[in-house]
Order: sequence, then structure tokens, then C-alpha cells
Amino acid sequence: MCEDIMEEVSGCRLSCLVGKVWGYSRRAVKGEYYPALVPDGEGCVEGVVYRNLPVSAWARLDRFEGEMYMRQCVKIELKQGTTLLAATYVVQPAFVDSLEASEWRFEDFLRNGKALFRKTYRGYRKLS
Repeated sequence: MCEDIMEEVSGCRLSCLVGKVWGYSRRAVKGEYYPALVPDGEGCVEGVVYRNLPVSAWARLDRFEGEMYMRQCVKIELKQGTTLLAATYVVQPAFVDSLEASEWRFEDFLRNGKALFRKTYRGYRKLS
């Protein structure tokens, strides 16, 4: 959801749209600053959709996200009420035990975790 992090990770500047995905929730990962998207029949997650990613960006994103996540196609509802299909990273079932019961909050990340995430997340080392 942070354009600056997406640019670092993808290797390019991308346009984005605000949207939400129904049937998922965003949970905190134990001992980390980042979230995981998990299927949840009742949930709704708001975020952004980055558009027109080149193939090279997808390869970088896959390395950055690592084995905890799988890329999956989901239906996104845009602010205007239209929908589109987009790829996102969803936690793999084997890693669900790594998640907190609590929801991950973007505001808390911006306030308390973003700088530490950028310094400590192992996915950054996989981009070099």
C-alpha cells in the first residue's frame, strides 16, 4: 500500500487505484511489521491496485514476498463501484499459524513499523 515501497520492490513507478477485496482479512504476522492476506468469508480489505506491472516487476515481487505467500487472482471492487481481476499475495495454508488473531492496521504500520520493516525485512536482500 506504500507507493515508495512498491517502487523499491518492483523496480518501477506504477499508477494505482484504490479498491477493496471481499472475502479476505489482513492479519498481523507474529513478531513482524507486515501483514498477511487470508481468506475470510466475512472480511473486507481495503488497499490499492497497481496497474500495468511489467514481467520483471512480477519476478521481483515473487522473490520479495517469499515462500509464505502465493500469488492469487482476486476480484477487486474499485471506488466507482466497478470491478476488476487482479493478482495479490495470499498467505499459504502452511503459514496460517504464523499469524496473529488481530487485524493488521495500516495506520499503525505507518506510525510504528514502516522504517523498521524497510531495515529488517529479509525480502529486500532477495532483490539484489
